Amino acid sequence: MQNRRIRATTIVAVRVGNEVAMAGDGQVTVNDMVMKHGARKLRRLYKDQVLAGFAGSVADALALFDKFESQLEKYSGNTRRAAVELTREWRSDRFLRRLEAMLVVADTDNLLILSGEGDVIEPDEQVAAIGSGAGYATAAAKALIQHSSLSASEIAVAAMKVAAELCVYTNDKISLEVIGPNG
Repeated sequence: MQNRRIRATTIVAVRVGNEVAMAGDGQVTVNDMVMKHGARKLRRLYKDQVLAGFAGSVADALALFDKFESQLEKYSGNTRRAAVELTREWRSDRFLRRLEAMLVVADTDNLLILSGEGDVIEPDEQVAAIGSGAGYATAAAKALIQHSSLSASEIAVAAMKVAAELCVYTNDKISLEVIGPNG
């Protein structure tokens, strides 16, 4: 599989009140072929208080999950500090710099997008999304937050369904994780 281009996923995180929901699809695509429909791209970390999702290479993302979890342990669950330290290491470490993935991480106080470019982005709104369908999921989630009284989990799932209808690299095999009063 020379020159393969892996495109996989949409992950969206939504906060409404004190509930945070993260949803992701299960599609893994290599070139123009769907290789898997039900991949799990979400994880609960640090005593189930932090959610993380990835877009990009699975092996790279798993390495980043492990590094992020180590940082969470080191900083006693401080998501923001762990994110900054992970991206600092990710950007400066020769091996980690080659990783092709992005993470979205969330707890009840933080929604952050992390990249190997050293980015730790906290969106202005209560929505963070990554992957090929991120724009679609973000737009749908923002509209639902503004014009409905749905819960974070309902908005995350609805946003993923919109992304799945529009993005060929996103499917409707949706995983959901929730933290807060209902999670």
